[in-house]
Amino acid sequence: MSIAGAVEALKQGKVIIITGDRFRRGDMDFAVAAQHANAEAINFMATHGRGLICLAMQQDRALRLGIGLMNPGKDRQSGRPLGRSIEAAEGVTTGISAADRAQTVRVAVAPDATADDIVSPGHIFPLICSPGGVAERPAAAEAAIELTRRAGCGDAAVICSIMRDDGEMARPGDIADLVERFGLEIADIGELLGDKAATEAAHGE
Repeated sequence: MSIAGAVEALKQGKVIIITGDRFRRGDMDFAVAAQHANAEAINFMATHGRGLICLAMQQDRALRLGIGLMNPGKDRQSGRPLGRSIEAAEGVTTGISAADRAQTVRVAVAPDATADDIVSPGHIFPLICSPGGVAERPAAAEAAIELTRRAGCGDAAVICSIMRDDGEMARPGDIADLVERFGLEIADIGELLGDKAATEAAHGE
């Protein structure tokens, strides 16, 4: 388990695991750079993660796509920065297949994408990340974007929470077989924050 190993895996288009989400009591997530989120990656997440498949993006992208937070206020707030669900306006059928969801991600992260390229509701769930990134909100969405940027793979990532076979949320002790079977790299948010702080200190930031 290392940040460098996770970054290299993302660079190669592989799925990784992110641990240490401080807002979800330690839930773990699969993550892949959005630009590499093809049908195979989406199907892997749906099959072995079983959780909600989300597209983590920064606020400027959400603004260009016309996506706002589902609950922008403070009342009855869960703290999850979910935007309205989306679908690609073209190139999909039912929208729920792995290929269709990959198409929606591909359309949403295109450099010239606008609100005209997506429709709602859909089967991809945007997470609009904090402007301060993982240092401001140490959660899987922000961590996935930080790692993806380090890998030189853009500034958006697809994540999916990992459930056990019995439907309960997976914990570190539950994923050993999964990690070994697929050779998955693991990045811990606490380690990422420490690495980020050390890097910034070394550069006098």
